Amino acid sequence: MKRIFSLLMVVCAVALSAQNTKYVNLFMGTSGDNGQLAPGATVPFGVVCVCPDSDPRTHAGYNYEVTKVTGISINRLSGVGCSGGGGNIRIRPLNPSEELHIEKQTEVAVPGYYATSFTNGIQTELTATNLMAVERYVYPENLPAALWIDFSSSFEAKATYEYHQVSPTCLEGYIQAKTVCSHGKYKLYFSMNTNHPFELKEKEGELPCLDFGQSTKEVEVRIGLSALGENEAREEYACWEKKSFNQLKKDSYKEWEKQLASIDVKGGTEDDKVIFYTSLYRACLSPVDVTSVDGRYLGTDGQVYSADGFRYYSNWSLWDTYRTKFPLLVLLEPGKMRDMATSLLHLYRTGKRNWATPYESTVTVRTEHAVILLLDAYRKGITDLDFSIGYEGMKDEMEKLLLGSPDQKMESACDLWAMAQISEIMGKKEDAKAFQEKSARVFEETWKKEFMNVDASYEVMKNNGLYQGTRWQYRWAAPMFMDEMIAWVGKEKLCDQLTYFFDHHLYNQGNEPDIHVPYIFNRLGAPEKTQQIVRSLMTEPMTHKYGGNAEFKTPYFGKAFKNHPEGYSPEMDEDDGTMSAWYVFGALGFYPMIVGDEHYELTSPLFDNLILRLENGKKLSIQVKGRKQKNMPIRSISFNGREVKDFRISHNDLVKGGKLIFNY
Repeated sequence: MKRIFSLLMVVCAVALSAQNTKYVNLFMGTSGDNGQLAPGATVPFGVVCVCPDSDPRTHAGYNYEVTKVTGISINRLSGVGCSGGGGNIRIRPLNPSEELHIEKQTEVAVPGYYATSFTNGIQTELTATNLMAVERYVYPENLPAALWIDFSSSFEAKATYEYHQVSPTCLEGYIQAKTVCSHGKYKLYFSMNTNHPFELKEKEGELPCLDFGQSTKEVEVRIGLSALGENEAREEYACWEKKSFNQLKKDSYKEWEKQLASIDVKGGTEDDKVIFYTSLYRACLSPVDVTSVDGRYLGTDGQVYSADGFRYYSNWSLWDTYRTKFPLLVLLEPGKMRDMATSLLHLYRTGKRNWATPYESTVTVRTEHAVILLLDAYRKGITDLDFSIGYEGMKDEMEKLLLGSPDQKMESACDLWAMAQISEIMGKKEDAKAFQEKSARVFEETWKKEFMNVDASYEVMKNNGLYQGTRWQYRWAAPMFMDEMIAWVGKEKLCDQLTYFFDHHLYNQGNEPDIHVPYIFNRLGAPEKTQQIVRSLMTEPMTHKYGGNAEFKTPYFGKAFKNHPEGYSPEMDEDDGTMSAWYVFGALGFYPMIVGDEHYELTSPLFDNLILRLENGKKLSIQVKGRKQKNMPIRSISFNGREVKDFRISHNDLVKGGKLIFNY
């Protein structure tokens, strides 16, 4: 206990000296089905996220409510569905015949570091680099040092594996596991190195055991990873061989401090700051950089390629993250976003599926709507993208878009809209015309038939074949066609219908199809409603009628975002940074309602003052003036001394820096 106490003191001292990492609560959203998150040790956009796996577990492996653990695994995804993904190379510091429980009062988690003591007296500390898990175990006098390795561990079915001992302190091999929802596979080669020699004990039907003997009391394990081969995994380990655990922990923490220093806030409550910086942290967990030390990556055709002039990223879950997380990265990380977009273009070249492929580097989920993400990056200034790399793959994808259920048709209309503009950018006029006409036709036919004339069936979850949501929620799914909706229904009537939608709790903050809808009031001439609703959703209790897949038997009343292990409303998956980025944008006071368009919708910032330190060296200052009550409507907005009209502003203006002032 003395060691853990000293660790707590060190962590607290570091946190007190930090600027923004001190506000990150890694336990927020880790309890039960209230976010599906984990407090694992990782670095920004890192492959490794090393963390205890609870028994029973959640999708991310960890459950704050549960003390019993099956061991510590090296990877996971944040807040995704099915059975989650990852959970590989699980290590137990205790014989599997005995239960292992966390001592909750000793548990510590800060960005880049996790520590706990177990009820049998074993203590553990975890940290990580991008492609290496670092685990330290300290044993009490009465227990011999030993580690049991479950190479078959996986959150989605069992992994296949091979391993062999290459030295008295090293095992190497590979694991191959299924991706999230079992639509693809990934293979990770590993080099597992210990700081003391071990005897490898293997017995049929039991986990292999690394026995360090009675005299050893502290064991450190470092697991280098690569999607390319054992040599590359060994090179990853060798990169950090001379750095101590404490140095690696400090490096990881510094990476997060640098990452979170992009935004400073003043005003708001302590909880507001914690939720904000925890959300900003979680928007920077994926995709992950899988480029090898010598600049190579595994393509989805199974071939190895050189990443010339860019870093190759993997671990996609675009079906939701394209809506908020990637637009946020365009703003805060345009350099990385350029590499992420380039990675997607190469993904189209080597073979892209809606879900994962048989040759992934990580636990990737799905890649629908990549064309919208690519257009958004281009429209917002990342113009050095070679669309020709993936153009034929994108065209092929447009031919295979799903047009069965009403929600599929609405989403496909959005993809076609984006593809038309990419074709226009490339000078392919005939393609652009064909995609634009098909987009408009699909939207008009679907919206007029399924969504224009409201009736009682609109409140029924999955009505008429919808996947996740109601007809009310999917009604607004294509905001780029707002002018058409207004022309067919009328602005005043549409505004009245949208008011009814919110007044009768038909909006679902717990799922993504309608999370942009509060901002539509800006386009309907009622910006004060956008301001009131967004702030309420961020800070006040609300009535939730719907979960992820069905209507609640009894509506849940409570906050959607809380500084608490039950950090989100029930069944509200955080969805790999989607909900976190939604919160960050709302707090900033602007939001990308139409992804693929350069404009943001403006609303009341959560804080009184914010500073964005942009990658181009400019600073954007967001200031609130004259707001005496939190729900006061905005009277006027100015940017660099000029009035901003229509509650809309261009991304390409904001990134020039200056002062955005909200007057009340």
